[in-house]
Amino acid sequence: MIKVLVVDDSLLIRKVLCDIFAKAPGIEVVGTAEDPFIARDKIKQLNPDVVTLDIEMPKMDGITFLKNLMRLKPMPVVMISTLTQKGAPATLQAMEYGAVDYVGKPSADQPELLAQYAQEIIDKVKMASVANIGRLEQQASRAPMQVKPAPRMGKLSNKLIAIGASTGGTEAIRELLLMMPADSPPIVVTQHIPPVFSASFAKRLNGIVPMEVHEASDGDKLMAGQVYIAPGDKHLEVMKKGGLLYCRVFEGERVNLHIPSVEVLFNSVTKHCAKITIGVMLTGMGADGSSAMLDMKNAGCHTVIQDENTSVVWGMPGAAAKLGAGDKILPLQNIAGHIVTQLKRV
Repeated sequence: MIKVLVVDDSLLIRKVLCDIFAKAPGIEVVGTAEDPFIARDKIKQLNPDVVTLDIEMPKMDGITFLKNLMRLKPMPVVMISTLTQKGAPATLQAMEYGAVDYVGKPSADQPELLAQYAQEIIDKVKMASVANIGRLEQQASRAPMQVKPAPRMGKLSNKLIAIGASTGGTEAIRELLLMMPADSPPIVVTQHIPPVFSASFAKRLNGIVPMEVHEASDGDKLMAGQVYIAPGDKHLEVMKKGGLLYCRVFEGERVNLHIPSVEVLFNSVTKHCAKITIGVMLTGMGADGSSAMLDMKNAGCHTVIQDENTSVVWGMPGAAAKLGAGDKILPLQNIAGHIVTQLKRV
């Protein structure tokens, strides 16, 4: 049984979440708290397995409480966030401070969406209960990274790096890109992320990593030193035209329950440019992209999988590893160096 503590200043939100969890097999709400100070005491008393935590609360905001919690008693936390452009920076910051994942606030006045929301938060709480706490604790406690990017390597616009990620991926992508050369080959990224967050995620990365980072647009020409992030409500593919590579960004059905989908991106690599691409699977829940990574490898792509010890959730990378889809399985901190070494060989 997964013991959950619900922390939210809204009585209505607490009730909605408690009602959802009451119907979920294997989950028990052991307590609720309307502010972080009450939450602190109840964590000591009840020792929950997972905490759901609101970001905006009186007396102490959720981000400050999360930082203190991960320093003093690390545990899985799922943030309850307003999924708006305004709420995006704080939610992404929560991922940096060790939260496992986030969901939007439930809307009691939209009953037609409540069942879908309920399944999402139940799945994320169950996933959080088995997340790699050691990795989250390390992530939350580290000093700001002072990483020297790899030396420039001469523009390799005729190569490509394709990355797929989900739960824990925003921070894994950040750490990986920090260690890449500023003139890296073009990098295309599919990260499972809400639509209003993808632009903020790209903007946040653009301010700290050596390359220029953009939210991908349909028709973007892939250029060295540039990173292209899939929009949160569209699929991203690579397409070839006149010997050059471009982004194809389009609306479509969910694939493996996701839009954007890693499978869609990796399948396009297999079709157009496998032999010049390095494919990377980072931390994430589920199995999106795992079989497509095997197809990439079989088509001549060099493939790299993040190892279990450094993944927040070894779902997608674990599924790919089980299929034998990786040429290398490496700790996150070694992946950038391996990519650079591999690029110099080809």
